Amino acid sequence: MASIQDVARAAGVSISTVSYALSGKRTIAAATRDRIDAAVAELGYRPNAGARMLAGSRTNLLALSAPLHADTYAPAHMTFVLAIAEAAREFDYDTVLLVQDEAVNGLRRMVSSKLVDGIVLLDVDRDDTRVPLVRELDIPVTLVGIPGDTSGLTCVDLDFESAARLSVERLVSQGHRQIGLIGHPSELYERGSNFPIRFRDAFAAAAVEFGVDTLFVMPEQDPASVRSALTELCASLPDLTALVLNCNEPVHTMLLELLRKEGRSVPGDLSIVSACSSFPTDQLDPPLDVIPLPALVTGRRGVELTMSQLSGSTDPVVELVPPTYIAKGSTATVT
Repeated sequence: MASIQDVARAAGVSISTVSYALSGKRTIAAATRDRIDAAVAELGYRPNAGARMLAGSRTNLLALSAPLHADTYAPAHMTFVLAIAEAAREFDYDTVLLVQDEAVNGLRRMVSSKLVDGIVLLDVDRDDTRVPLVRELDIPVTLVGIPGDTSGLTCVDLDFESAARLSVERLVSQGHRQIGLIGHPSELYERGSNFPIRFRDAFAAAAVEFGVDTLFVMPEQDPASVRSALTELCASLPDLTALVLNCNEPVHTMLLELLRKEGRSVPGDLSIVSACSSFPTDQLDPPLDVIPLPALVTGRRGVELTMSQLSGSTDPVVELVPPTYIAKGSTATVT
C-alpha cells in the first residue's frame, strides 16, 4: 500500500506539503497540487478511514513525552525537544511537553481526553514502561529511540551500532591497538537507557573483531572522577594511544583540561574521537573529531513519521540514520 512518503517522493515535495494539499489547510500552488494529485492517482494512495475521521476533528497538538530523570543531561535533552517542537510547527502543530519521570499516566490522560492527535516519545529505555501503553493506544506514535522490542512500533534514531564501529574503524586504520572508551555515568546504563548501551555493546564487539585491546569506564561529571577514569585506563592499557568519548560535554572539557595539566597533547600523545555528541566539538580546546548526534534530523523525522500516520500510513517502521564522521584534527597515525 502506498504511503504519504511515496506520494511526496513521486511529486517531488515535502510530506507536509502533501498533508496540506490533502487536508486543504493551506493554499497550494496549482502546479504543485497537480503533481500531488497525479502522484496520488498513480500510486493509488488512500488515507485509511480512521485517519480521515481524525482529520475532521484534529486538535493540532502533539504530545512530546520527554521524561526528566535524575540522570538526564538537560542540554542534550532540550536539543531534541526544540527540534521536535520546531518541526511540529512546520505542520501547524503545537507541542504539549510531558516531563514527568512516571510518564505512563500522563500519556494515558492525554489520549483519553482526546487532547492530542499524536505522540512522540523521547529518552527511550530498552524496557520502556511507555511501550506497552502505546501499543494499546489508537493514536499515531513515533519513538525517537529504539527499545528492546520494536514489533508494531514506528521508531527513528541514529544508528549507534554503526557509529561505534565507525569510531573503532577510524582509529584502527591509523594503527591504534589500545583504545579506551569513556562512557556516561553508570546510572544511565543501570536504568536501561537505549542509546549508551547500544553504543557500548557495539564498540566492544568491534574491538573484538579488529583485535583491539579496550577498557570501558563510566566517570561521573566531576574532575576527580574523570581523573580516576583516565588513571584506570592508563593502568589497564599501558600502550593506550586513543580514546573514544561517548559522554556529555562537561566530561569532554574536564578530560582535555586534565591532559593539558599533564602535558599530554592531542593528537600527539593521544588521539581522541567524540562519538554521538549533541554539541559542537570545534569549540573545545583542541577541537575534536566527531560523529555527531543529529538531533535535528531524528527529531524532525519523528514528527514526519507521526504526521505520516495521521495521513493514513499504518505500517510500522524502524529507521536508523547513518552516522557521519567529521575530522577536526584530533586523531593521528601511530608512528
